[in-house]
Amino acid sequence: MADGPVRSGRSVAAAPDVRAVVVGTGPVAAAVAAAWAPDVRVVDETPAVDPQEALRGAEVLVLVAHPGDLTVTAGRRGPDGHAAAVAHAQRTLAAARAVGVRHVVVVTSAVVHGASPDRPTIHDDEPLLTGRRAVADGLVGHLLAVEAVVARTARRRTPLVTVLRPAALVGGGVDSFVTRHFEAPRLLTVRGVARPWQLVHVDDVAAATRFAVERGLVGPLTVGPADVLTPDEVARAAGMRTVELAAATAFGTAERLHRVGVLPAPAAELAYVVYPWTVAADGLTAAGFVPQRSSAAALEVLLDGVRGRLALGGRRVATRDAAALGAAGAAVALLGTAAIWRQARRR
Repeated sequence: MADGPVRSGRSVAAAPDVRAVVVGTGPVAAAVAAAWAPDVRVVDETPAVDPQEALRGAEVLVLVAHPGDLTVTAGRRGPDGHAAAVAHAQRTLAAARAVGVRHVVVVTSAVVHGASPDRPTIHDDEPLLTGRRAVADGLVGHLLAVEAVVARTARRRTPLVTVLRPAALVGGGVDSFVTRHFEAPRLLTVRGVARPWQLVHVDDVAAATRFAVERGLVGPLTVGPADVLTPDEVARAAGMRTVELAAATAFGTAERLHRVGVLPAPAAELAYVVYPWTVAADGLTAAGFVPQRSSAAALEVLLDGVRGRLALGGRRVATRDAAALGAAGAAVALLGTAAIWRQARRR
């Protein structure tokens, strides 16, 4: 067996047989690799040449489609922006089948189900976003594109396929539109919506990959702790004040700012920090899986991780530059512009 993770983007023909191969980079892949250690091989990217050699000898493949790094997917727009991810997923899953991998686990996110003002709790068998409701850009578009590839593989009898769709991720260096929401001087809320908060630690998602394989769980599985925090509980724990905007103001301005490159993530992804997308985790809970950290504990991890950082409009700025932004800009820091504050005051 391997002594520990071996990172490679090339052929690993000389590597010994292992129980699992983890394919991916970033904090989510790192946590998954740690959960499977020591019998694991880590491959940053399945090579285009001899992809089977990267997976040969493994019983389990964990394809980490969610990088946990906002910078990886923020600039991807439309189908062309996700073409490389689609091609990578296709060759990875084809190679897994070719070398006889028994069980494939793919880590995406519950964002593929969407967020909306009246979004009910997400269950394992919920449909994915489609048509006009689907987000083509950024993280959501990236994961929907990968899931389309996975769905075709899941129709085959072999290998077994499990798709884990966690709630908002925290911990282990995760950087997302959710974590950056808490780097702003104030928390943005949309008028008339009380957004509940469910946070899951990346180590619990990693543990769920092993649990699903060990219990033989297949199909889509949402991942998240049982507790859900109210907006007031989150604001108190964070020690932050909130700023409320009309939805039209928030999303309209975010769209314009994204178009000119001020916001790193698509405006549609703003929905995931102001609207509900709580998961039920039906299948994992029924099988006996219990996350080690609650949403409350995960929030503490998140707050510890962002302490000392400042993000305006999801874009980080140096602390020394914060004073120059002025009180108006700080009041609506999630969207990063004093113009929104003036619009909100006029309304």
